[in-house]
Amino acid sequence: MESVPDGSDTVELTIGQAAARLGVTVRTLRHWDEIALAQPSSRSPAGYRLYAAGDLERLRRVIVYRELGMELHAIRSVLDDPADLVDAVLRAQQTQLTDRIRHLSALRDDLARMADAHEHGVLMTAEEQTEVFGPEWNPRWPGEARQRYGNTPQWRQYAERSASRTSADWKVIADATTALDQALAAALDDGVEPGSAEANALVERHREVFAAYFPITREMQVCLGHMYEADPAFAGHYDGVRAGLASWLRCSIDASARAHGIDPESATWR
Repeated sequence: MESVPDGSDTVELTIGQAAARLGVTVRTLRHWDEIALAQPSSRSPAGYRLYAAGDLERLRRVIVYRELGMELHAIRSVLDDPADLVDAVLRAQQTQLTDRIRHLSALRDDLARMADAHEHGVLMTAEEQTEVFGPEWNPRWPGEARQRYGNTPQWRQYAERSASRTSADWKVIADATTALDQALAAALDDGVEPGSAEANALVERHREVFAAYFPITREMQVCLGHMYEADPAFAGHYDGVRAGLASWLRCSIDASARAHGIDPESATWR
C-alpha cells in the first residue's frame, strides 16, 4: 500500500503498485531498472524496489516518449542530456515519426485497394471497364467471377495483381488478349492442325497472356480449354471471333498437354 498521497516526495510504491498505476508490466519496470533507464530511488529492508514520486514522474515521461515511437536509447538522451542535445533528439524523432506516418498512410491506402480488389476484381468504373475492354464487356462479370471463384487461391492472386493495376495496365492486357484471339482465328482459317509447332506456339502464348491474371499450369490450362468449349459464355466468345474456334483451341491445348506428358482426360485444376 502507498504510505502517503501521490503528491508527496516521500511516496513509496512497490514495483507491482507502480506498474499498476502506470499501466505497464512489472517485467517492463524491471527491464528499465536493469538498463538504468528508470530506477527506483530505494529498496525495502527485504530488498524490494520502492518507487518515489520523482521516480514515477520519470517513468511517466519514459512511457510518453515510448508511445511516440522513440527507442529507449533516444529516450535516455531526452531525459538525461543537455537541453541543446535534447532538441536535436526530439527533432530527429519528429522527422522519423513523420516518415512513419507517411509510410503507414501509404500502407493504409494499399490495404484499402487490396480489399476493394478482392471484393470487386477490377478497380475501374463501369465506364472505364467498357472503354478498356470494349463494348462487348459486361461490367457485372467481375462481380459474378467473385461469387463463383472468390474462395480460390487464384482469385486472391488475381485480386493482389488487380490492386496495383491502372487503367493503362489493364489496356495492355486487354490488347494482348484481343491480339491472341485474332492470332488463334487466323490459325484456324489457315488450317493449322492442333499439335503442330504453330498450334503449340499459340498454346504457349495463350498461357502467357492469361498468366497476367494468375499463374497457370499446363493442367490448369487444359481445364480452361475444356471450359471454353463447354461453357456457353466462353464458347460464345470464341465462336463469335471465329466459328469453331472454341473446339479448335481446346483440341490444341489438349495436344500440347499430351506432348508434355499430361493426359487431358485426367487433368485437374492444380
